[in-house]
Amino acid sequence: MDADVIVVGAGPTGLMLACELRLAGVRPLVLERQSHRRDTAKAGGLGGRILELLRHRGLLERCEAACTGPVPAPRFPFGGIHLDLTRLADPPLHALPLPQQRLEDVLAERAAELGVEIRRGHQVSEVVQDPAAVTAEVLGPDGPYRVTARYLAGCDGARSRIRDGAGIAFPGTTYPEVNRLAQVTFPDTVTVLGNGDLDVVGYGTVPGGFTRTDRGLLGVGASPDSPVVSLFTTEDTTEDEADEYDDDIPMSLTEFQDSLRRVLGTDLPVREAIRLSRFTFKARQAAQYRKGRILLAGDAAHLFPATGVAINAGMLDAVNLAWKLAAHLHGRAPDGLLDTYHDERHPAGARTMLHTQAQVALRRGTDPAAEALREVFQELLADEQPQRRLGAFIAGTDIRYPMPGPPGHHPLAGAFVADLTLHSDRGTTGVGDLLHTARPLLLDLADREDLRRAAGSWRSRVDVHTAKTDDRPADAILIRPDAHIAWAAAVDECPDDSVPALRDALTRWFGDPESDV
Repeated sequence: MDADVIVVGAGPTGLMLACELRLAGVRPLVLERQSHRRDTAKAGGLGGRILELLRHRGLLERCEAACTGPVPAPRFPFGGIHLDLTRLADPPLHALPLPQQRLEDVLAERAAELGVEIRRGHQVSEVVQDPAAVTAEVLGPDGPYRVTARYLAGCDGARSRIRDGAGIAFPGTTYPEVNRLAQVTFPDTVTVLGNGDLDVVGYGTVPGGFTRTDRGLLGVGASPDSPVVSLFTTEDTTEDEADEYDDDIPMSLTEFQDSLRRVLGTDLPVREAIRLSRFTFKARQAAQYRKGRILLAGDAAHLFPATGVAINAGMLDAVNLAWKLAAHLHGRAPDGLLDTYHDERHPAGARTMLHTQAQVALRRGTDPAAEALREVFQELLADEQPQRRLGAFIAGTDIRYPMPGPPGHHPLAGAFVADLTLHSDRGTTGVGDLLHTARPLLLDLADREDLRRAAGSWRSRVDVHTAKTDDRPADAILIRPDAHIAWAAAVDECPDDSVPALRDALTRWFGDPESDV
């Protein structure tokens, strides 16, 4: 075998998967068809649950250092209206102004530290699998060659050759609209007013926020505290025209200004374009995330008809998949473990699809009924409970994986672990600090020797840490490498119940005990 896993695509999902696999002791080989990292940002920021996961891997500080500006206030677009979380002391949704190319730089740097091989300018043309391996035909700078591995992960985006070659269906809808985004600075003839409106000499006022015209939608995001203004246009096309746009062809400032003129009916003078991007909206999800030895993650597995969620979902796919695939490669995975990747992440993708398609319904209507719907929705979002619910929905923090086991298991099972403050004789730390190595963790919060002894038969696979925390939520918590809770013992739970349940959970997720192997 040339590698344990071939990862096709060096975007955020592929790079995250490669890093996670390497942490788990697997040899990934990353093949990327582009010779160089693209300079045009496909995404301008990063937000949602993945920020917490990056903190748990010790990467969040690197991402924050790579940001292009201060962390913005928690205000987010939602289907042509605004979700304003600024009045919440602890908003459920956060974002970083981290353009995709800078995120890829951070992840590529981490991959290099871990010894991951990344080959750029190497395009996979064909993939063939048999019961024992996957072989990829590759066209590289020096000509064609082939590589073989136990598994292959397609992280190669919306037009995935891997997905199509594997014969995995990708049903859904392409919406007939083209969206263009620009971050620009203006000359002195354009003034940003205190309320976010633009005062344009010779034209008048261009309102901040979203404005609908007979020709499309204009979005303006401006503040007098920043010289950079975000402009967004949406124009309806035919579905065939929408499919003609290729993400690999950068959008020019002239193309954006032409779109702006069609939507607004006038020109806006621009001094400098800092970011230009174009995208279409699609709602598609792969019918299966695994077919034999071929797996899908990121945009190859799902496309959402709204911005700001794709990278979050794709990188979470990668983290969920990596430890399960590694356990399978190491020969210690329990039966069916790898299948839980589809079982958990496909419903998570469907839930993300739910709110992004709701955004389509909110933003596309142009008649008075649609305006009334947006007005009512905006009014509802003035209240705290809807703000929290919708913020968690967008962030993906409301995802809870179904945990097998007897009825009545602990309510924490399946949830993402909270970053509790932990006190022990080794000092004070947090749960996230213990997950930097991406290993399973049994966190003993009640000095339960019986539980530590039960976990001893998995000592080479599961770390054990004893500590105290204020208002402990459980006596012990078994945490998977993706930071989701596999099992928990209730406070003061009887050993006759908790010990067998712990052994059962350890076996279910991490294989047979060592003494039985």
